[in-house]
Parts: sequence; C-alpha cells; structure tokens
Amino acid sequence: MSTPENIHTTFDSILQREDKESLLNQKGLVVWMTGLSGSGKTTIAAAVEKLLAEEGILTQVLDGDNIRSGINNNLGFSEEDRKENIRRIAEVSKLFVDCGIVTLNCFVSPTKDIRQQAKDILGDDMLEVFVNTPFEECEKRDVKGLYAKARAGQIKNFTGLDAPFEAPENPFLDVKTVGRSIDECAQQIFDAVLPLIRK
Repeated sequence: MSTPENIHTTFDSILQREDKESLLNQKGLVVWMTGLSGSGKTTIAAAVEKLLAEEGILTQVLDGDNIRSGINNNLGFSEEDRKENIRRIAEVSKLFVDCGIVTLNCFVSPTKDIRQQAKDILGDDMLEVFVNTPFEECEKRDVKGLYAKARAGQIKNFTGLDAPFEAPENPFLDVKTVGRSIDECAQQIFDAVLPLIRK
C-alpha cells in the first residue's frame, strides 16, 4: 500500500529505534500470545510483565479489553473485522517496538492467516506464543461467562465453538497451562524472552 501524496513522513528527522533501545537498555519486541478465550493469556502476561519489571524492562500489555474498548471499539467479530482488529494491533505494536518497548499481546487471533498478517507487519520482532489450553478447560473456567452465552446462542461466531481456532504449528513457545500454575507458565515465557530483550 503506497503512502498518499499528502502524507509527509518525518521518520528520518526523529530519534531512531536504536537510539531509544540504547536509552532503555533493552530491545523492543512483541510477545504475541494466542489461544482460546479463557486460556489465561492476559493473566499470564500480567505475571510476565511483573517479572520483566523486576529486571528493569519497560513493557506494555495489549489485550482485547483495552484495545476493543478504545482504538478498535468500532469493530465486531466478523471475519473482516477480526482481520482489521489484528492489523491495527500489529501496527500499534510496531510503534511500541520502534520505541524499544516490549509489548505483551494477548489476542485469540484464531487463524493462521490472521497471525500471518501480524507477522507480515512485525517481521522478526514478533514471537508467537501459544497459550495451549483445551476448549473443555476454557469452558470449565468460563471466567467471563462467554462460553455459557455462546452455548445459549447469545454470542455468534464464538471461537472454538462455531468459529475455527487453528493452533500454531511452529510457535516460538508452546505454553501448556493444564496442571501448571500461572507463575510456572509466566516463568517459561520470561526465561525464553529475557535473553532476546537484553541489549
């Protein structure tokens, strides 16, 4: 997609990514956590954020609640809207990464095509993490009551029920949550990403 003629970027006159990463003494990257609703993505991300903060790493957690209540509040859950949701998230994440910030993204992002769309924008800065929790376990937890509503027909196109979820084939990390604590799952991610963040 070409830049419209009336848009004049100033990227070459502002501080560059390398300058900001040096300032923060960290490398910007995106930990993109995918998994079913209720799999534990945001809860685990919050625990990872605390571990990284203890190491002096600046982070930003993005999830469906803080994105869909703001920048994407005009989008629904059709396939087209889901794609646009992920596109905007990836572009916002890219801005954070260019500032040297580690973003912890928690989005169902249910299909390979949708996740590839994010990868096309973020490139090697995106680490795909599969929060691997079976549908039955997520439905049993049902922390937001969404599964009950979906079963009752009150929510259409619910991922894993009447809309597909395609598990990543070769994620950066496969985090199995059943039988493991939040802290154990967070530690797995922390141990894998910290060496990549340190300048």
